[in-house]
Amino acid sequence: MRYSFQHTPLSPLQLTGAIKWLIITNVVVYVFQVFAGRSFIYTFGLVPYSLIHYFRLWQLFTYMFLHGGIFHLLFNLFILWMFGKSVEDAWGTKSFLKYYFICGLGAAIAIVLTGPNSTTVNIGASGAIYGILVAFAMLYPETIIYLYFLIPVKAKYLAIILGVIAFLAGISGSGSGIAHFGHLGGLLVGYLYLKYPVWKYRFPRIDGLKLFRRKYQPKEEIISKNWEEEINRILDKILAQGVDSLTIEEKKMMDEYVQRRGEE
Repeated sequence: MRYSFQHTPLSPLQLTGAIKWLIITNVVVYVFQVFAGRSFIYTFGLVPYSLIHYFRLWQLFTYMFLHGGIFHLLFNLFILWMFGKSVEDAWGTKSFLKYYFICGLGAAIAIVLTGPNSTTVNIGASGAIYGILVAFAMLYPETIIYLYFLIPVKAKYLAIILGVIAFLAGISGSGSGIAHFGHLGGLLVGYLYLKYPVWKYRFPRIDGLKLFRRKYQPKEEIISKNWEEEINRILDKILAQGVDSLTIEEKKMMDEYVQRRGEE
């Protein structure tokens, strides 16, 4: 499935910090994987039976950096670059990486729960990538994405479509070698993490989409109370309806707000 979208808050070729790190790391690991052979994949890929019976807990994270082939790698990195840079730009590098790994962990848990005795090796960052797609859809729900560069779909609908496809493929057992429940797990964990406030008590330093607010939290000595209240209202609107819902005046206020914060 190919994607193209209209929302480009950053330069098309610009790489944010986390995206650059993830791309480089995945490429380096893939090169090593090619020369290391199958034993490397079975040691660091996610094998539910080995994880449970031999306590290979590292597999919950290391499987995300392995891939089944060059096209698998390039596709995941392309989607990560296209959607992830906008999410990281809104949240910041550290928070983006935490969210990325939480979604990847959620995907791994879904794979293990749906096949605890499976000896099939699962590899790839697709679960985490699905989480990034959900985050993008919640930040920019009205953004138009072109499937196969032809079919226009709003981001919020694309996330739903992908979730339904993953679920139906998972219960039907179609798609040999594809961990559909892993994709669904990454998607659902990302959605729950961003949607429900209960997560902030489990992860007090990350509060879903309110990361955007925390990143640009105003200082009282610089911004007046009325200004702060108006900014908070706009941020609440972003949380509820997405960036595309802002009026021209609200967008101007946010631009000025971000500019002031950048000068501090």
